Amino acid sequence: MSAAHPVATLYTEHHRWLHAWLRKKLGCTHQAADLAHDTFLRLLNHDEIPPLSEPRAFLTTVARRVLSNHWRHERIERAFLETLAHWPEAIEPSAEEKASLIETLVEIDRFLDGLPSVVKRCFLHAQLDGMSHADIAAELNISLSSVKRYLTKAAAQCYFALAVD
Repeated sequence: MSAAHPVATLYTEHHRWLHAWLRKKLGCTHQAADLAHDTFLRLLNHDEIPPLSEPRAFLTTVARRVLSNHWRHERIERAFLETLAHWPEAIEPSAEEKASLIETLVEIDRFLDGLPSVVKRCFLHAQLDGMSHADIAAELNISLSSVKRYLTKAAAQCYFALAVD
């Protein structure tokens, strides 16, 4: 008979504790259950779990990353829905299109993570707003050469983020 999968053991021994920890952070038992589930799914997607002397510390680290992604997603969704509220009703996207757009924005944000704000803004003005380099330079009060440099930097970041996935 084979030994239990390390994630199964972690789940059996610590799921209840992790759920309670997340519930304290979120104030919602349903979201805590979802994020505890996501934490264990993330562990299942790893090839190997090392032997753990402090399993709760390990789970806390993984869960904090999942929680951070959750908050990022919420922040982006809220900003998108606020922007959408200003759109004419005739061009409002369907629920499926909204969900797809939000997921795309979350992915873009993940790709651009770690870049300076001005680089992100440059990229978003070019890609989402369709602004010219000259318009971006004027909007952000930077030189045209800076716009080009920032767009190259953002594009490279996105390329390498895609290559890693």
